[in-house]
This record gives sequence, C-alpha cells and structure tokens, in this order.
Amino acid sequence: MKDAHEHLDKLMQELRRGTITIGVLSQLSKPQYGYSLVTRLGENGIQVEPGTLYPLLRRLEKQGLLESQWDTNEARPRKYYLLSKTGKEVFDLLVAEWKNIVTSLNHVIEDKGDDVDGDG
Repeated sequence: MKDAHEHLDKLMQELRRGTITIGVLSQLSKPQYGYSLVTRLGENGIQVEPGTLYPLLRRLEKQGLLESQWDTNEARPRKYYLLSKTGKEVFDLLVAEWKNIVTSLNHVIEDKGDDVDGDG
C-alpha cells in the first residue's frame, strides 16, 4: 500500500507540470537562455530540469508566445528567449486566472467542507 509521501510525490509532479509554464513566462520579460532560466527559477524555489525546460521553451515558441535569437558572440552559442507581444498578453491573463484559482482554493481549503449536508 502506498504511503502519503508516494501519493504526494505524484500529485506534486502533476501540480508542478501546470505551474512551470507560468514560472517560465514570468522570467522572460528580458531575454534569458535555457540554463539561466533553470538557475533563476531554482533560486526562486521552482526546480525544473533542463529536460523539461527545453521542450517547453520550444513548444511556447512554436505557439507564438516566445521569440528567440541566437547569440554567437560567445565561445558557446546561446539561444535567448523573450516573451512575444502575444506572450505578454497570455502571461497577464494566466496570472489573473492563477490569482482567481488561488483565491478559490484558499476559500475551499479554509472552509474544509464543513457544510456536510450540502445545503449551504
């Protein structure tokens, strides 16, 4: 039988998957390359593996939310990502939705379903 930590690990993985996108978009008002994003997010408590981040960046770029540009001035070329105009709009909408979700969840968590019969 699974213990609470095994359940928590799986549920946290699902939750992180949905929130990493917001975290990534939040860091791209200025150009960032992949490794700098991993580092910045990590410093803010959002652990993301490069194997998760790079496909996400490519998908967001393909969707038109990010623009990218190669910098070949360094010994090692780097691809920098930046929010597109649409990406900025989508990020703002996502943040508003996120805040609504947090408010709603806080309300139901604090209420804890005390109303057993469901009549309000």
